[in-house]
Amino acid sequence: MTAAPVVVVGASMGGLRAAEQLRAAGWTGGITVVGDEPHMPYNRPPLSKDALAGGVSHAALAFRPRASCADVDWRLGRAAVAADLTTRRIRLADGEWLSYAGLVVATGLRPRRLTCPGPRGGRYVVRTLDDARHLRAALGPGRRVVVVGAGFIGCEVAATARSLGAEVTVVGPEAEPMYRPLGAELGAALRRRHLARGVRFELGRTVRESIGDRYVTGVLLDDGRELPADVVVEAVGSIPNTEWLAGNGLDLDDGVRCDALLRVESRPDVVAVGDVARFVNPRYDDVPRRVEHWSMPTDSAKRAARTLAAHLAGTDCDPTPFAPLPSFWSDQYDERLQSYGAPGLAGTDVRLLEGDWDGDCAVGYHRDDALVGVVALGGKAVASATKYRRALVG
Repeated sequence: MTAAPVVVVGASMGGLRAAEQLRAAGWTGGITVVGDEPHMPYNRPPLSKDALAGGVSHAALAFRPRASCADVDWRLGRAAVAADLTTRRIRLADGEWLSYAGLVVATGLRPRRLTCPGPRGGRYVVRTLDDARHLRAALGPGRRVVVVGAGFIGCEVAATARSLGAEVTVVGPEAEPMYRPLGAELGAALRRRHLARGVRFELGRTVRESIGDRYVTGVLLDDGRELPADVVVEAVGSIPNTEWLAGNGLDLDDGVRCDALLRVESRPDVVAVGDVARFVNPRYDDVPRRVEHWSMPTDSAKRAARTLAAHLAGTDCDPTPFAPLPSFWSDQYDERLQSYGAPGLAGTDVRLLEGDWDGDCAVGYHRDDALVGVVALGGKAVASATKYRRALVG
């Protein structure tokens, strides 16, 4: 009888990195990766930036798996819909059950959608390759684009759409764009950069409904004003893909609750990776959080693979808690924004470290007078940001 494989549920970057790191950690048994998309793993950040502007191609975005993963069994276009963690089985959408020796949860997120009434036609999200392809086909010179949400994705899509000649308005309840991760001062500086390129903002506002018959012709704001729109991009956050794990007694309130070794609630045969994992980072405090940054799939896969491989081999696991230094970047127009640490934990203690708000600058985010995050904006500041990263690493 063939031994059960490790099953990785989620075939995006986190799933690929988990398979690679399992091999690096010494697992020589079978690995099966299950994913709901038909595509092999690809890089998502360009979907709201370069790829959206220049053409969305899987070949240009695809990751190249390591040679050690040549024997991985990829089950693409077949979502996992249920799990029985007691009998160690996963059920796929076509009814097939897969048994596993170890399970990696790597199902990531999906875009949150607006719940307001109105037509669905002409409303887009950006998460998958196909999402970006559909949105790209709708953009162009003179198109009236309303972006709902002033976070990372919203600001990046606004910049890309404007570079393609669209008329762009960003709507959001925040006081400034990217207010939650950046704070008021740097958010305002970012808004001024967008304004200089012709983007309009309706901040402190929400959308009450979309207007039109089958396709949107505009949106109605909560103050009663109407904004004309040919395209509405919904960038209002994400929802962890955890429904398939329901019924197993897990804490799924916000992603999958993990312990310090990325075991799902201390189950030795189940680990989680990427932005679906909710864990305590001892760098900061004892509050479990998810981290939605590009570096997280790779960082968490290294730790989770070592944890799972040790269990499967019957050896002691390295007890060192998972304590990553989060990092992210955002490209908007010709500007790069680079962050290290957790600036969102700082509250109002935000200090300009170098430069000025309307030029290249580095900004420090402090909690209890301790530096917890740094954000650099502009070429010169980004180039020198590694010195602040070293300060955060300690």
